[in-house]
Amino acid sequence: MKKNIFILILLLFISWKDSSNSFLVDSAEGVIFLKWNQAYNKDTIEKNIIGLKWALSYVGANILNKENIQNDKENLRIDVSKMRFSKNAEKSLIKIHQKIKESEEYKTNHSIDLGRYISLLLGSSEHYYALTETPMSLEDITKNYNLKSEKAYINNSDVSKEHRIIRFSEQNRFNQLFISKEIDSITGQVYEFETIELMKNGQIRFGIFDANGKRKIAADSNHSNAGKPAKCIWCHESSIQPLFSDQKDKKGYLSLKDLQKTLETYRKINNDLKIKVTDTLNHINYKKTQDHTFTEILYTSFMEPSAKRLALEWNMSEMQVKTKLKNYKTHQHHEFVYLGELYHRNEIEHLAPLKSIPVSGNIREKSNQEVNYLQ
Repeated sequence: MKKNIFILILLLFISWKDSSNSFLVDSAEGVIFLKWNQAYNKDTIEKNIIGLKWALSYVGANILNKENIQNDKENLRIDVSKMRFSKNAEKSLIKIHQKIKESEEYKTNHSIDLGRYISLLLGSSEHYYALTETPMSLEDITKNYNLKSEKAYINNSDVSKEHRIIRFSEQNRFNQLFISKEIDSITGQVYEFETIELMKNGQIRFGIFDANGKRKIAADSNHSNAGKPAKCIWCHESSIQPLFSDQKDKKGYLSLKDLQKTLETYRKINNDLKIKVTDTLNHINYKKTQDHTFTEILYTSFMEPSAKRLALEWNMSEMQVKTKLKNYKTHQHHEFVYLGELYHRNEIEHLAPLKSIPVSGNIREKSNQEVNYLQ
């Protein structure tokens, strides 16, 4: 009798163990598992799911709900085949997933760190361009729009170190182009172009092109502070932004007053339409305008982790992490001071107990290490 009871208990334990691990077992091509590691005291899985939704919407996801984003405590399961990406974008994302699943981290943990995943999507310009289907040339963008005759001249930009000429098309729901030409104020020489387009899900698609109209991974720091598309995302906060600096009106171009009025009108129409459309798709909540910050915290706390976060990643105590990193200086983030004392990921990555798929050296700015797993 005792033997039978023991066998029954053993079977129940095995069944429970298998059930507890079943969440992380799925061979479907579009499925990948993510692991959330708490970055600061008030960090929650709910905040990170919001950040994940915003990040996926930035690269073109149209439907984000409980069917394609599920979680079991700190583990998340996402199915990109149900997010209504374009066919080409879905293929590119699955290809990135395949590279992730080849890593030691994924093979051991059956998941990838959530912050690392977001950093791969947004921090690699080539990944971002492929997922948003940004064309290789400026010509391939402009041929799809009819630019209006009105132009704006920006001689006091908060972003560009040069003067800019802004042109735009008429707004037709989620179909509009803004194009900025960076020029020398004396010679008129063109340095580069930057584009903003509205995507089908209401988010903005960014493109950076050289003087010949060829796509590039980041703006030239000699002429602009625009950085990579991820920096454009952070700065624009998913909206058409008005000007924040005074400009000198230039003959033949829109006055500052008329330009501001035009931009604010387009911004309001776009934001109102996003709220109306996305509410019906269980998408992100555009009424909560600061929710986009959860995405920035996600990749920032990954690229600049605290000992608390690393302890969860590396499966050791905070004291063990601090001892291991005793020769590395810590710092505080200028935006998110509450993240505490932080390390630089690229300095301490080689000390991680498991080898992970590398990310670009900087999310917002061009770095010496730029990854592209779609080659």
